Amino acid sequence: MMEQASLFATTNTTEPLAARLRPTSLEEYVGQAHLVGKGKVLRRLIENDQIASMIFWGPPGVGKTTLARVIANSTNSNFIDFSAVTSGIKEIRTVMQKAELNASCGERTIVFVDEIHRFNKAQQDAFLPFVEKGSIILIGATTENPSFEINNALLSRCKVFVLQELKTEDLVQLLKRALQDPRGFGEQTVFIDDNMLEMLASFANGDARMALSTLEMVVLNSDVNEKGQTVVTMETFEQCTSKKSLLYDKKGEEHYNLISALHKSMRNSDADAAVYWLARMLEAGENPLYIARRIVRFASEDVGLADPRALEMAVAAYQACHFLGVPECNVHLTQAAIYMSLAPKSNAMEVAYLAAKADALEHLAEPVPMNIRNAPTKLMKDLEYGKGYKYAHDYEGHITSMQCLPDALLDRKYYKPSEQGLEGRFKARLQQIKEWKKAHPDK
Repeated sequence: MMEQASLFATTNTTEPLAARLRPTSLEEYVGQAHLVGKGKVLRRLIENDQIASMIFWGPPGVGKTTLARVIANSTNSNFIDFSAVTSGIKEIRTVMQKAELNASCGERTIVFVDEIHRFNKAQQDAFLPFVEKGSIILIGATTENPSFEINNALLSRCKVFVLQELKTEDLVQLLKRALQDPRGFGEQTVFIDDNMLEMLASFANGDARMALSTLEMVVLNSDVNEKGQTVVTMETFEQCTSKKSLLYDKKGEEHYNLISALHKSMRNSDADAAVYWLARMLEAGENPLYIARRIVRFASEDVGLADPRALEMAVAAYQACHFLGVPECNVHLTQAAIYMSLAPKSNAMEVAYLAAKADALEHLAEPVPMNIRNAPTKLMKDLEYGKGYKYAHDYEGHITSMQCLPDALLDRKYYKPSEQGLEGRFKARLQQIKEWKKAHPDK
């Protein structure tokens, strides 16, 4: 959907507090001093009306859309607000035609695309020729890493500005303004302790929208005394902030940040950190089967034969999650995460595979030695498939010195066991096998 006039419509007191208090100028804008502070690059571009195509990247509620609307109010441009959620190729083309018409009349058009990461490649490509020609100035907002979510061709033509979580003092300033501004609660008397404002700002976790929405909930649920004054008590405050929404997007960058934190904590044998990151994900609504699958991977990638039971434990935890679901399976994942953290570590499985992979890709045409080829037909036998094959169980010690690698890779060593945990035993066994084969080259 396209919106234009609604950006500048008269304030509606029935709107949420966060919408009513949306800044219209840089003087009202809170936070992002590294971008819009006095003398900073983005502020200079806005003040000099020299806006170019750009991407605002940052977590929810830090002012991406607000900053775009400040630009709309501060520059000499037509401004079109465009939603990536409800718009398709047809709507994009309509907007572009209008922008081209404006350009032919010497008018500049800024197209703001909220949640631009929701556009697919074809939709993003539809903007590209118009950005290149200068028919539009594109401003995109995204909570996702642009490197992964924005087409390279489009991204290369946009300046990326990283918006940071708002600081607690920024949010306290915003909350105090909401209590004083006529667009907020300035026309009524609200008593709320400064400590509560600090707590509310901390609760919001850098999100201005959450801070204002929670303040609105607290004020609207507080009692009004005989003098018509709204008094916020700690009891009301605690009721309204009893459930904290965790900053987490199961498909976004934070999703990968947290699973990385869990994996690296287990790798570093830090059981406490592993349980914390596990809880962060589960309490934010992460699919327990996703976590269980990553632990299964960890069991071989980082533990391997140092403790072969790690894989059994991980698979059992996955099955338990499948049977029970949340919240019951949280203890099974905790057990698995702690087991992995305390298990002896070896990355020999990962190292072995990567080394073999490199050779496999470089030697794609190496023939399988004839002696270990299968010979299910007479023709294959006539061609000497399987000739010289030695069935290990027919030999003393159930071992032979038969060649199994291609000639070009005859001396390759992929598995290099560590001394960690039980892998020390596998290392000794491997060394024993190698010494026997060296001593019995014809057997």
